Order: sequence, then C-alpha cells, then structure tokens
Amino acid sequence: MIGLIDTGCANLASVRFALERAGLDYRVISAPSRMEGCDRFILPGVGAAGPAMMRLREAGWDAALKADRRPLLGICLGMQMLFERSAEGDVDCLGLIPGAIEKLPAADDGIWPHMGWNALETLDPDEPLLAGIEAGSHVYFVHGFYAPPGPVTAATCSYGRPVSALVRQGHVAGCQFHPERSGVAGARVLANFAASSV
Repeated sequence: MIGLIDTGCANLASVRFALERAGLDYRVISAPSRMEGCDRFILPGVGAAGPAMMRLREAGWDAALKADRRPLLGICLGMQMLFERSAEGDVDCLGLIPGAIEKLPAADDGIWPHMGWNALETLDPDEPLLAGIEAGSHVYFVHGFYAPPGPVTAATCSYGRPVSALVRQGHVAGCQFHPERSGVAGARVLANFAASSV
C-alpha cells in the first residue's frame, strides 16, 4: 500500500489519477499518525521550498520521515525537500539526501523555469525505478531550482546544463520530473516504485 502524503502543498489529484490508472493501491495520509499499514510513501510537492518545509515541520512530517526506513519517493518539490538545503528561500530541508538545491540558470534561449518535455540521459542501469526505461525516454518537468548531478544522481536531463532528473540515497529516491504527467515512462516509474523493495 502506497501512502500518498498530503502536506497541503501539492496537487494530489494528478498523482491520484496516475496511481489509479496504473491499478496501484494507495491511500492519502494527512498526518504521520496515519502511516501505519503503508509499506512505502510518495511525497509530492508544488510551490516554494520555504512554505512547504514549514508545513512539513508543523505537521511533524520532518521527524517522521527522518525516522522511517520504508521506501520514499519525492516528486518535483517533494524531491528537492529530500536534500539538506534549498536556495529557494535559503531553507533547511529534510536532509535525507546529501547536497543542496540550487537555482537553475536560464537555458540558452533565456526561458526560466524549465517547463515541458525533456529526454532522460545517463541512466543508472542498476536503478530499480528505471527498469524498462531507456535513455531518450521523454518525461515532463516544471521547475526553477535543481539538484546538480552528483553521487546520488541516477538519471539526468539537459537544460542549459546537466540536471539531476532522478536521485537515490538508500531507501529514499526522488524524481525532478512529474511521473504522473509523463505518459508511459512516468507510469513505469510509479509501477517500479510500487514493486521495488528499496
């Protein structure tokens, strides 16, 4: 059972519809006290890191997620909040993945933020979330801050520079792209997450 975390800073509808289309069991959980019975969690997020982290702390999600060892998948802002710090609001984040989120410079065409379909590159062949997905598969992005590629990067894309598209640290993973809006490739990521032991 997937626990879909409702932090009040995410549009849950599109993630819910994607999970339902894939036939995946889930329930929306609005407080850490409702984590029991779930074997993995999705942390979606939209908006800005500062207000989102404030809501996580107020609800007790920061402490709960730091203590938990079940698989966790962050999506978009949810992925960025997994890191130690974000330049968006200069805020401390969950610290489940080492590193900091930086502002994404505008691409060569001057467009910011990064919005639209982009190809996945340099896929880690051992990453379980990428099973059955090939380099060049297109997924959908909407973001103005990013994780520079590093040891935790499992896939990249290019937007004026290399961008971490998928990251992992142990049982914690994150997609900068929106798998719920990414067609066949995104559906495969969600199915892989539901089936993975990490």
